[in-house]
Amino acid sequence: MRETITRDMVANPKTHYGDAKAATRHFMTQRITGLINIVFLGFLLFIIVRLGGQDRADMVGVIGNPLIGLPFAVLIAVVAVHMRNGMRDTLEDYVHGRMFSLAMLLNTLFCLLVAVAAIGAIAKLVFWG
Repeated sequence: MRETITRDMVANPKTHYGDAKAATRHFMTQRITGLINIVFLGFLLFIIVRLGGQDRADMVGVIGNPLIGLPFAVLIAVVAVHMRNGMRDTLEDYVHGRMFSLAMLLNTLFCLLVAVAAIGAIAKLVFWG
């Protein structure tokens, strides 16, 4: 069973709790995906402005272009990873014990479902029109 983290443990700089490598990986992943999201923001704005007021045929034509659709699919994947990590931070603060494991499983499945559905839709437009 897990040891309860007390105020004294947190105050003592020699106390180690949690997985340091996993925490560092999570921290770096969150920052890198955030940076990639900022870089892709211009691309996303281009798509939104380009498709504003257009009909479905124009949308299929723009997103069906591999130079637009494939980077858009990468953007969806990066956003899904960033979303999973962001929700993990919130769940770590408010959910504990076995409920945390269940909540993280549901969080991961939801993010995966959103990414697969969106990337599948974009792949259909790019490869099959």
